[in-house]
Amino acid sequence: MSNNGSKRALRGRAGRMQGGRGSGRASKGMVRLWGRHAVEAALMNPQRQHRKLWATREGIDSLCGDLPPEFPVEYAQAPDLARLVARDAPHQGLVLECEPLPDLHLDEVLDADSGGPIVVLDQVTDPHNVGAILRSAAAFDAAAIVTQDRHAPPESGALAKSASGALEVVPWVRVVNLARALEQIAEAGYWRIGLAGEAEATLAEALPAGPVALVLGAEGEGMRHNIAEHCDALARLPISEAMESLNVSNAAAIALYAAATRREDE
Repeated sequence: MSNNGSKRALRGRAGRMQGGRGSGRASKGMVRLWGRHAVEAALMNPQRQHRKLWATREGIDSLCGDLPPEFPVEYAQAPDLARLVARDAPHQGLVLECEPLPDLHLDEVLDADSGGPIVVLDQVTDPHNVGAILRSAAAFDAAAIVTQDRHAPPESGALAKSASGALEVVPWVRVVNLARALEQIAEAGYWRIGLAGEAEATLAEALPAGPVALVLGAEGEGMRHNIAEHCDALARLPISEAMESLNVSNAAAIALYAAATRREDE
């Protein structure tokens, strides 16, 4: 079906938004996403179970592709949608409520053997940073990101908006024990490189020819000692002395680019 046909189907099923002010929170057990890229990617993801889409006419016009038959859609005005999301969130006329993505096990990623790097995040808790890292991971064909379930943000509209659709594309593995996960990654043949500003070797010097896992810690604190001990090497980005450090999402993007360049040279 053409895009115009999809839009006509949406208009045929849509009703008017009912009710007063919303709480800005999703229903229990659900995730509320907003923004064109995040919503469109979630709608296209067969792993997503959707509950409802609220949209302005302009928001629906911006969508590409088809929605499943009888998909629950309600038209709404932009101020109504603003009540469904976080304050000042750029919803772009689209708000989707859906179930969280299914749990993914590390074995599934390692068995897939995509050849791309794995990004391991140690206590990176800001959803905007994790979303931006997911976006870079998608851009540079990362195999997955791995976080500890207790010290990472949940799926959310803010994270998905920052990821710009990558939340639906990049496998995200949550583990109980990050050190044990690093051992499992090593057993699968990955060379584990922790990014640390105090390291002597640069990332370019430390990158191997084979599969690599890039380990990044939270801003300020960096990697925990136990996590650093589970790396095969520590490496730094050769930034100017005028700057003490980079935002973790920027550091991840640079590291992923370096790993992608190395793979192209193999």
